[in-house]
Parts: sequence; C-alpha cells; structure tokens
Amino acid sequence: MRLPWLRSVESLAPPSEEELIRLVALGDEAAFERLYDAVSSRVFGLVRRVVRDPAQSQEVTQEIFLDIWEQASRFDPARGKAMSWILVIAHRKAVDKVRASQASSNRDLREGVKNYQESYDDVADTVETQMEAERVQKALETLTAAQQEAISLAYYGGYTHQEVAELLKVPVGTVKTRIRDGMIRMRDRLGVA
Repeated sequence: MRLPWLRSVESLAPPSEEELIRLVALGDEAAFERLYDAVSSRVFGLVRRVVRDPAQSQEVTQEIFLDIWEQASRFDPARGKAMSWILVIAHRKAVDKVRASQASSNRDLREGVKNYQESYDDVADTVETQMEAERVQKALETLTAAQQEAISLAYYGGYTHQEVAELLKVPVGTVKTRIRDGMIRMRDRLGVA
C-alpha cells in the first residue's frame, strides 16, 4: 500500500534526462530548458576540449542543442543513457567543426604556398613529414573499425581511456586492448622497432 505523502514526495523528484528528452521529443520547451540547464556545462566542456577556441565552442554547443531539439524523437533509452547519447552528438559535432576548420586552414595554406618559394631543405622536410603522415594514415586504415575508433578518440581526440570507454559504451579494458592491439599492428605495418 502506498502512503499518500510518499506519492507527493516522489512527484518532487526532478525528471531524469531520459524523461526530459522524451518530453522534448513532444515539443515541451520547458523540458528542453531543464535539460539544457542539467547538461550544458558537460556538453560545453567536451566541445571545448575538442574545438579549443572558446567562441567556436559556444557556437558548436548551440548547434548541438539545436540538434538535440530536432532529434530528440530518435533517442532510444533501450540503447543507452541520455547523457551518452547527448555526448556522442556533441563529440561528432565538435569533430566536424575541427575538420571543417582544418579544411579551411588547409585551403588557405595551399593558397599561401602557391605564392611562396621554399628553400630546398624546407621542401624536403615538408615532403618527408607529409609522406610520414600518409604512411601513418594508411597503417591506421588497415586496423579494424573498433581499433581505428578507439585510437582516433585517444590520440587525435585527446580523450583518456575512461572517456573513450564512456563514449563507445564499452569497458575500459576493452578500449585499452583495442588501442594496444591497433598500435602493435600499426608498428608492424610501419616497420618501427
């Protein structure tokens, strides 16, 4: 038998992130505000670590919450926690921003290079560095998708093993094994002692 006062205490408990996303999917703006208040600092922190620039991080964070508003109906609580779903969206959006910025920088760099004559030694160093980067990229492509993802998050994304495990929803030991096995395969592929 439920006590009447117990029901009123239960109704005072704040809704879970999963419940807030369900309400957001129904167009509940108040639920969206509560969700934003509950998770925005973690989302911004993740974005800031990937993007680095504070102004761009704020812009990306706004885009993420727009995506959450638009995609809330896609959230499936059977597949994981709401916070994990939100952080995956945040990470993807932040990485996309970094890639877009890098592509823009690369275009600017290519234009600058057209108008600049390097000395012979600088050209050789640049070519050698580029060739080594291509070798590493080709070696990375020989790994399994799981190994590529774990290594990319850890080395290019700057995440700890624990953070990679949370993002991928796998145990930390699995992440460490994927990274170790992938690095061994890359070392063998590259012929590094």
